[in-house]
Order: sequence, then C-alpha cells, then structure tokens
Amino acid sequence: MERWTGRVALVTGASVGIGAAVARALVQHGMKVVGCARSVDKIEKLAAECQSAGYPGTLIPYKCDLSNEEEILSMFSAIKTLHQGVDVCINNAGLARPEPLLSGKTEGWRTMIDVNVMAVSICTREAYQSMKERNIDDGHIININSMNGHSVVPQSVVHFYSATKYAVTALTEGLRQELREAKTHIRATCLKAEDMANAVIYVLSAPPHVQIGDIQMRPTEQIS
Repeated sequence: MERWTGRVALVTGASVGIGAAVARALVQHGMKVVGCARSVDKIEKLAAECQSAGYPGTLIPYKCDLSNEEEILSMFSAIKTLHQGVDVCINNAGLARPEPLLSGKTEGWRTMIDVNVMAVSICTREAYQSMKERNIDDGHIININSMNGHSVVPQSVVHFYSATKYAVTALTEGLRQELREAKTHIRATCLKAEDMANAVIYVLSAPPHVQIGDIQMRPTEQIS
C-alpha cells in the first residue's frame, strides 16, 4: 500500500457500514479519503476518530446526493480544485427498496437505478477523466457489489435490486474492456466479500501489473 500514501481516494456511501469501514482502512494506510454521503454527520465523527487515533491519512467529509448528477459533478469539481483529482474511486453507495416486479412502485425502482447504476456509472466516468487528464496510469476503480449481482434468490422483494446489482457486474466487465482498449493500466475490480475493507486493501496492494477483475471472499468456514 506504500504507493498509495498521500494519494486521493473517493468512497461513496461512507457514512455507515461498508463505506465507513473502507474509508477508515484507507486512512489507516495513509490515503487522503473523500467520503461522501447525503448526510455527513457520521463521516465527520469518523474523521475525528481517525485523527484522534493518529492515522497517517485524512478523511474529508463531503455532502453529496448521488441520485443527483449535478451534485456528483460538483463534488468532482471540488476534489479537483482542492486535491487535484481522484486516484482511487470506490463505488460503494447502494440501496435496496422492497419493490417486487409485479407490484413494486416505479419510484422505488427508479431510485435504485439512480443510485445503484447511474451514480456508479457517472462516478466511474468522472474518476477516469480525472485520472486521464493528470496522466495517472495506475489508478483503480472498485465497484462494491453483492452476491445478488450473481444469483437471483426466490424473494420477490429483492428481484429488482438484484437486477441493479447484475448491472454493476456487467458495468465492471465493460469498464475493464474499455480500459484495455484505451491502453491504460488503470484497473477495474468488482468486489463481493464478507470483509469489504480488507478486500479493498488486498486489491489495492496488488502489484501495478496485476489485474484483479472480480473477487468473491468468504470466511473459510463457508467454503465447502
């Protein structure tokens, strides 16, 4: 992780859960982390905890509604102005609404599309453009996914959500192919793991010439 010391990572959905854990882990490894969410109170608290713990990196809270493209673009503009740009983009934010295919509300479907698919795509595009304009050739885009992006469980309330996560799987593979066509060494990874924070560190710690396209990590007792 030494090559990432002092460099900038964006973590979406950084206020709770996986996003907060990933943000903390990156700060522990010396990165400058921009953590965004619709509400930054919890991120501000986490930033203070990281500072008190003496972690070598810093956590910068940023308020952003990822369902609003203008707010996403404004965030990337601010990152460019204040921190030059993004070197690592971790698309973690996601949401699930209990809206079955036969009876679900369109609003709930649209919200899941906006956050789980559109925001991932917009952040990915803007992160790549940030890297490209600064000649960053070793950046990394990591999409935090779910096992629902690889199998459809017999629970009607998660079927539409599962479709959005299948989209993330396809988007990550498409991104990997486009990066290869662009002849860049920027990497793309899709993660599904019990311990996402350690999985992110594992992926970022890989040598620059190693491409980890998709990874599923489970505790050893779950492996048959």
